[in-house]
Amino acid sequence: MISIMKNILITGGAGFIGSHVVRLFVSKYPNYRIINLDALTYAGNLENLRDIEHQSNYEFVKGDITNATFVNELFGKYQLDGVIHLAAESHVDRSIESPMDFIMTNVIGTVNLLNAARTSWDQGEEGKRFYHISTDEVYGSLDDGGFFLETTSYDPQSPYSASKASSDHLVRAYHNTYKLPVVISNCSNNYGPNQFPEKLLPLCINNIRHSRPLPIYGKGENVRDWLYVEDHATAIDVIYHKGKLGDTYNIGGFNEWQNIDIVRLLCEVMDQKLGRPLGESAKLITFVKDRAGHDLRYAIDASKLSNELGWKPSLQFEEGLDRTVDWYLANNSWMEHVTSGAYKNYYDQQYSER
Repeated sequence: MISIMKNILITGGAGFIGSHVVRLFVSKYPNYRIINLDALTYAGNLENLRDIEHQSNYEFVKGDITNATFVNELFGKYQLDGVIHLAAESHVDRSIESPMDFIMTNVIGTVNLLNAARTSWDQGEEGKRFYHISTDEVYGSLDDGGFFLETTSYDPQSPYSASKASSDHLVRAYHNTYKLPVVISNCSNNYGPNQFPEKLLPLCINNIRHSRPLPIYGKGENVRDWLYVEDHATAIDVIYHKGKLGDTYNIGGFNEWQNIDIVRLLCEVMDQKLGRPLGESAKLITFVKDRAGHDLRYAIDASKLSNELGWKPSLQFEEGLDRTVDWYLANNSWMEHVTSGAYKNYYDQQYSER
């Protein structure tokens, strides 16, 4: 029988990135008890974790980090050794429509976790760690040159990025003021299996399958650095265990692409895999009015993470895109459940009597 040595809370663990982190930690560290906390809002889906949900070192808790009393009770119940904080509202378009949802989850929720950790952990206690996962969008927009460094000044341009910038500052403040043992990472665009289809790639994959228009903001000239989600999970693993307390690490894929070029490549891949004439899917590309405050370019310099902790992405974008498309084509039922909302029934079926 395996002895449990650490209790690790992963917030947002039923979401896209979080589910990959939960799976990695549950599988790789049998002596960790992984407590997956998720509010199961629209993007949280327990079907993402079916393959590990019965593991002895895994436990799911449904709850909302904006509830301070609940968060404090959770820390007391599990005697947590660490927090990997991924829970966040993350879609820019939604933040423009409903900014208060982002303030509540990304700012108030983060403060509730920080306060609970500060209260529960003795100052200077060894082995504790609060790891806050953030985004490269806090840095604002780049022109054609340069990269985001860990020292780049913050310049958020949307309610989403402003809320994440706020939470980053608060995490650093708790380290500086209260000596809370924290690390932070800021990551570029993720892609891969289990991503909710409001994001560019799963949206386009699903629309291509059904011959629906592919909406592209503006002229599609916006540039993003793309990282395969499993590579992000391994970076989180490395930073959680080896990152220097109080430090920030940028995580990037060294894969810059214009949105229009990504969609055209995706169309070619989909045509090939669906047996359609080459160029058929590209006819679905439809340019729409640009998003308010749309940043032109993000590009991460991840050399600090590489040089200090030895992490590098394992995949180039073309290979990762091929894997991603294969996953969505092989898991059409997952997409149908998510787009219909039926996945919410899975929680009731699995946990209503527990």
